[in-house]
Amino acid sequence: MASNSFGKIFTLTTFGESHGAAIGGVIDGCPAGLEIDFDLIKNDMDRRKPGQSKITSPRNEDDEVQFLSGIFEGITTGTPIGFIIENKNAHSNDYDHLKDTYRPSHADYTYQQKYGIRDYRGGGRASARETACRVVAGAIAKKILAKHNITINAFVSAIGNLNIDTEKYVSDSSWLNNYNENIVRCPDENAAVNFIELIEKTKLAGDTVGGVITCVCNNMPIGLGEPIFDKLQANLAYAMMSIQATKGFEYGAGFEAAKQNGSSLNDVFYEDENKKIKTKTNNSGGIQGGISNGMPVYFNVAFKPVATIMQQQKSIDANGNETFIDPKGRHDACVVPRAVPIVEAMCALVLVDALLMNSKLQIL
Repeated sequence: MASNSFGKIFTLTTFGESHGAAIGGVIDGCPAGLEIDFDLIKNDMDRRKPGQSKITSPRNEDDEVQFLSGIFEGITTGTPIGFIIENKNAHSNDYDHLKDTYRPSHADYTYQQKYGIRDYRGGGRASARETACRVVAGAIAKKILAKHNITINAFVSAIGNLNIDTEKYVSDSSWLNNYNENIVRCPDENAAVNFIELIEKTKLAGDTVGGVITCVCNNMPIGLGEPIFDKLQANLAYAMMSIQATKGFEYGAGFEAAKQNGSSLNDVFYEDENKKIKTKTNNSGGIQGGISNGMPVYFNVAFKPVATIMQQQKSIDANGNETFIDPKGRHDACVVPRAVPIVEAMCALVLVDALLMNSKLQIL
């Protein structure tokens, strides 16, 4: 299996399966001398892990990170940072009935056809459990970004057919202090209640529901991203679409831009009171010509409903015979709230890589 690494300078290689002994990763290219924020790592891991609330999978993993190399007395040494996260609460027997059966909209069939073998326990390598490794690396990347005052905050902006107006949350950062207080991670308290009710109702029906996560990057420097094949938005899209269950990406005005005229969409420049050049609007999403322009970078990521539903479904087995699936195990009715730190982590990896590619900036 190829393509288990992400990044060009600051790179992450992940390994492991959902029901194996452990998952883990190797981070290469991290500058020496960075003080690791272990509390930040734990906080982001806790936001991603299962079993954290009544609307998430009840799988009980503490997701404790064991660092094996690259850190001495809490400081990075510049050598590869190796780490593992043990799988302690896997119920592999829940998947025995899927050994020869392909679940609808899962990776079972494509993995089997491509490799001739698959780990059917919890989806194996295809499981979103792998994203825990990304959150570890993303937390370290956030520490580097913090030295440049760059912040990344994602939130749930839609569940099913319910949504909030994201515009005010892109332009105003006052919501950042309390948006993680509700279990659905939505900054609009009234909408959060409705989101939670919809997820609970969907769960009781044995079904699943998708949603949208909005991510905002503030205090962005000018010059991140390359003008042709490594456009900042292209790398962000690549990163987000690598997350399990993602179905769409848009930045700035996104698909709404296709409905407008240039006269209404263009971001007009002006000079503020501090003699800094800014734009009156930010339909460009903080990126022009593939390069950050100093305005906030913001984007949306769409997630599909989780493929495993607690209802009987028709399928076929490895011999092409029609069969039925009666799902077992512990699953999320909606993965979106747990995906918030994953979106932040992948964004952080993209921005740190872009920083390291920009020779004009002092990294540490």
